[in-house]
Amino acid sequence: MLEPQISDAAARAQISHAAQVTVQSGSSFFWGMRILPRARREAMYGIYAFCREVDDIADGPETPAKRTQLLDEWRREIDRLFAGTPLTLTGRALLGPTRMFGLERGDFLAVIDGVAMDAREEMRAPSMAVLKQYCARVAGAVGLLSIRAFGDSSRRARDLALSLGEALQITNILRDLAEDAERGRLYLPRELLEKHGIAATDPKGVLGHPALPAVCAEMAKMARAKFAEAEEAVRDCDRRALRPAFIMMKIYRRILEKLIRRGWQRLDEPIAVGKPTKIWIALRHGLL
Repeated sequence: MLEPQISDAAARAQISHAAQVTVQSGSSFFWGMRILPRARREAMYGIYAFCREVDDIADGPETPAKRTQLLDEWRREIDRLFAGTPLTLTGRALLGPTRMFGLERGDFLAVIDGVAMDAREEMRAPSMAVLKQYCARVAGAVGLLSIRAFGDSSRRARDLALSLGEALQITNILRDLAEDAERGRLYLPRELLEKHGIAATDPKGVLGHPALPAVCAEMAKMARAKFAEAEEAVRDCDRRALRPAFIMMKIYRRILEKLIRRGWQRLDEPIAVGKPTKIWIALRHGLL
């Protein structure tokens, strides 16, 4: 099959689009990407733009049925990507990195499947098994794509991607409890709620329950354990190649510890790591 020829101007537009999506998101992931060599950095821009654009579907104003249609179109775009004929700017930005770094179709599709769980409005006090599946899809699969772009897809690097992905996602869940409740979402697992005497699954009702801090404390303990697993795995990996993952781990561990110090009574009090600290972390761990 003849593959379409891409002009230099078109290639620049695709890369610029992916980079712009990444920068405008304000994500902490940007700080890890900045230290990468150009080709790997551009691959990460493409991966992040894909994740951002797919995730935005779940948070959009459309009906669940329409969101499902939009996600199905992204599945078709992934098929086109692996056939060498993507249509979207982001899909085209991923064409070179997919070939160069061996990005896997299944990981892209797993991200879409995870977002579909939000799009279908399934995430309200899920079982622990469903929560772990969700984390593996929306975060672990992103990690599996990322380690290929970073340059180490060994077995232990895969262990790192999955453990760190779950740690990051649990941290996000704890950070965004109030925001998610406004969207009708509650990611705290049913088993922990029931363990602490919370029978309700209404997000706002759960957030007002006096036993909520005990549930959140257990979730924070789970995140700490996953960070520890990731720290252990990284010792057996190409540490230099995986510096971006190490930077993200350090930033998110700070977020988690800040959440724990703040406690679970003032959920509307924002928690973040400031830009100077992110720069310091990126410099310290990016030069190792």
